[in-house]
Amino acid sequence: MNDAPALILLPGLASDDALWADIPQRLAAAGRPPAAITRVHFGHDTLPAMAEALLAAHAGPLLLAGTSMGGMVAMHAALHAPERVRGLALLGTSARADTPELLKLRSDAVVLFEQGRVDEVVRPNVLFAFHPDKQRDAALVETYLAMMRRAGGAALARQNRAVMARPDLRPLLPRIACPTLVAVGEADLLTPPEQSAEIAAAIPGATLHRLPGAGHLLTMEQPAAVAALLLDWLRAFEP
Repeated sequence: MNDAPALILLPGLASDDALWADIPQRLAAAGRPPAAITRVHFGHDTLPAMAEALLAAHAGPLLLAGTSMGGMVAMHAALHAPERVRGLALLGTSARADTPELLKLRSDAVVLFEQGRVDEVVRPNVLFAFHPDKQRDAALVETYLAMMRRAGGAALARQNRAVMARPDLRPLLPRIACPTLVAVGEADLLTPPEQSAEIAAAIPGATLHRLPGAGHLLTMEQPAAVAALLLDWLRAFEP
């Protein structure tokens, strides 16, 4: 029986395959088995429910690579089923609960999302989501905006509520024993590098990488660099 773990890529809040750019193709070109992109964040109202849906949708051992909210879901899955989650790649994410200031910002955004005013929120968010150099890349910015529009206001509202309700996972991180890659854009304003540093410090044996030229959406901004980090991480699981 082949018990090699399957690689699952988890997009962030209201995101889809576009968030992973050409990273799956880069992994395949390097001889890796196909990676599945799973959108468990659509249709579920809490991060633990998303993690349970992920584990139910994919049998056997798993390698989970999640960006932003996808990384939060991956951590929940690893804590819920440590015998199945064999490796984690946590990209531009956080183990903290939201601060009161963030809760207020998200609550205000939810009101607008529920009114269908998606662009009114996500257009200004470009300044926080991308590295300053990437904000001038019109095609890249439009890819991001189109992804948010595809998700729609209802999904954006529901998933923001899920993130707002998340617990502080930092006390539980030392329980994670699988090989863990932590990466963050050096200019990430939404989940700043210090939040990735504390994840890497808490998970035994985790490695931390800060990517120059990237903000929060590092998979879209620096796909070649992210793919290289993932390939290096995946070597730990070769026979």
